[in-house]
Amino acid sequence: MKAALIQLNSGDDPVANLPRTSDLIGQAAGKGAGFVLTPEVTNCVSQDRAHQNRVLQHEADDLTLKGLRETAIRHGIWLSIGSLALKTDDPDGRFANRSFLIDPAGQIVACYDKIHMFDVTVSETETYRESAGYRPGKQAVIADTPFAKIGLSICYDIRFAYLYRALAQAGAEVLLVPSAFSPVTGAAHWEPLLRARAIETGSYVLAAAQTGTHSATAGKPRQTYGHSMAISPWGEVLADLGTDTGIALVDLDLREVSQSRKRIAALSHDRPFEGP
Repeated sequence: MKAALIQLNSGDDPVANLPRTSDLIGQAAGKGAGFVLTPEVTNCVSQDRAHQNRVLQHEADDLTLKGLRETAIRHGIWLSIGSLALKTDDPDGRFANRSFLIDPAGQIVACYDKIHMFDVTVSETETYRESAGYRPGKQAVIADTPFAKIGLSICYDIRFAYLYRALAQAGAEVLLVPSAFSPVTGAAHWEPLLRARAIETGSYVLAAAQTGTHSATAGKPRQTYGHSMAISPWGEVLADLGTDTGIALVDLDLREVSQSRKRIAALSHDRPFEGP
């Protein structure tokens, strides 16, 4: 299976973002990709909660989800929508950060709500409190496809190795990490974390990312790291998109997963222990 990572620079207007995203997906399909992946918050990159309340929609009404399902049908591809920011019916008004796996018939095969919230102080001037605007998910998700068993995750999840070990031990062969990573933490940690998760599990890791300074009609513009990456089950970097928007193609060969797991069978070597 040929997979394509799409690197985006989404702004805070979902209507404007959709045709750009659809166009890149179409370009990837035209290059032979049967599985196309977009980044976290494909529909709207914004740090302004009031603006998000104005432009975000519930899943049933979301124009990006509808439009990208139609794009998957038009090109006959499998599509990972890295995530969409969506309204929920939660009493506190928090949004969902939800990933979707779409089949070539446009059907939603699986969805996953981001479990780990990015509540961090990167520096004195860069602070994030994702849990203030988004509610955390509770369910780990694996999807069966004709070409691989796929484990879903989103961005900050990458720092929690136990999630990926659980996904791999449950059969996942390809792990998805769509992201909108901070430039500071990205430069320090992005590649090592992705490679570590691939090495630990003997899985492909596919991480489509947002990049650059994101246009904002309200609030402070956000910056993201870029460097969408594909990592082999042996921990090799197969693709790195740098900081420009665009497409990276990679061939997925599940024999590589099997070979890596046979060479180092760490997924079956868990031992009980006491303490600390």
